[in-house]
Amino acid sequence: MMTLHYSDEVAAALQSKSPIVALESTIITHGMPFPQNLETARLVEEEVRNSGAIPATIAVLNGHLHIGLSDRELTDLAQSTNVSKLSRADLAACIAKGETGATTVAATMIAAKVAGIHVFATGGIGGVHSGAEDSFDISADLQELAQTDVIVVAAGAKAILDLPKTWEVLETLGVPVIAYGQDELPAFWSASSPHSAPIRMDTALEIANAAKLRKVLDVPGGHLVCNPIPAHAEIKEDVIGPIIAKALSEASSANIQGKAVTPFLLQRIFELTGGKSLDANIQLVFNNARLASQIAIEMA
Repeated sequence: MMTLHYSDEVAAALQSKSPIVALESTIITHGMPFPQNLETARLVEEEVRNSGAIPATIAVLNGHLHIGLSDRELTDLAQSTNVSKLSRADLAACIAKGETGATTVAATMIAAKVAGIHVFATGGIGGVHSGAEDSFDISADLQELAQTDVIVVAAGAKAILDLPKTWEVLETLGVPVIAYGQDELPAFWSASSPHSAPIRMDTALEIANAAKLRKVLDVPGGHLVCNPIPAHAEIKEDVIGPIIAKALSEASSANIQGKAVTPFLLQRIFELTGGKSLDANIQLVFNNARLASQIAIEMA
């Protein structure tokens, strides 16, 4: 049977019922090159600690599900090659085969729930891809939010997606979509968008109370908290919009499909923005880690 491997820091936090924030690992293995990926992972963990919570970076290492990584494990993962990108469909298979894999939003939510962690900070969730009416390319993140009771703090859905369809699917699935501190939903690199937020909340306490009451009502599923990127780091929609459109067109022309779509688009947007998209991505992850820590404190 599977056993969870807790880092010493996370094990102590669980024992003392201290606030914990789960962190995904695909941002390390599939988000940026070494050593920037390692530096960023360490800084995100430090943001959580400085905000009063304990970070739990989640990954599968040689068939073992790790809840929290030591610095040595984090370093090894950051330098690893041929690491699987794990979602709901292949998380158990990776463990069973003794392989190494990095967790996406969906897989991190599953692992966090198993470990008793209520809050998870990420960059942006997956969703409905452009052209999904033909390809049926819809991220497993959406279904996971509908059934796994973890609070996910993100800067909205990734802006490379079909955002109106993504929000519509989340509404259909009954997922609470909360904009933090504003009336419109953020759009990842951009703090605002034309899309009105179904729910607005202005404090971490409100968000924590909503999650607790959902459990009392016995309603399954998590909460998506959409936290706008800080103004100093954002790329305005009128700037990033045409760049995203160009990258999408190139992906279509090259017949890029499935799990290869998102990495291709993010790399092209990085190139077309001269690296600004990655800088913004890092800042929004830091921002989400801070808010997630505040929510975890209220949950604890």
